[in-house]
Amino acid sequence: MLTSRDQQILQAHATFICQVVEFAQNPDARAKFDELLTTAEENGWQALANTLRQIAAGQRDISAFAGLDEEDRVIAEAVLRGLQDPSTLPDPNKKPDATLAAPGLAGMIHAAATGDMQALAIIGQMAEQMSRAGGDMARIAGAIRPMINGERNPEILGRNMDMRGKQLLHNILEELGKLDLH
Repeated sequence: MLTSRDQQILQAHATFICQVVEFAQNPDARAKFDELLTTAEENGWQALANTLRQIAAGQRDISAFAGLDEEDRVIAEAVLRGLQDPSTLPDPNKKPDATLAAPGLAGMIHAAATGDMQALAIIGQMAEQMSRAGGDMARIAGAIRPMINGERNPEILGRNMDMRGKQLLHNILEELGKLDLH
């Protein structure tokens, strides 16, 4: 059973996962496969790209996942499942479920706030993508750094957000409250 965070990771990377599976199964698409993984490496996914090459070469042992962080492991496992059963692949056309966003974002914010440098880098990339989306997503992105620094006041964090943005912010703060108790 996938956690909500795992589901969020799968949905965020659905297109990439589907392309890896498609290109890995088609010998005529080897150049596209190599190009896709080279781009992944250029974006900091060296370990994941190496693991995906091993999987495409026939490696099916989970030892291939040694050394992967949580996000990379979820992606590699999805590729492996997709190669074995294409019906398990995430739908690249599906819009991300906002109810899944809050636990994932809260988990990353909490991890970054407790000194996890990898989480800080990932949440920074996510915030950058959210900023480009504009609207409330950009305003949520702007609230991430204050939340990492401990701000929990929804009035301060939710300035200029519409109802949907405030609801997402509320859900993130609720999840952070649960995490802060542990």
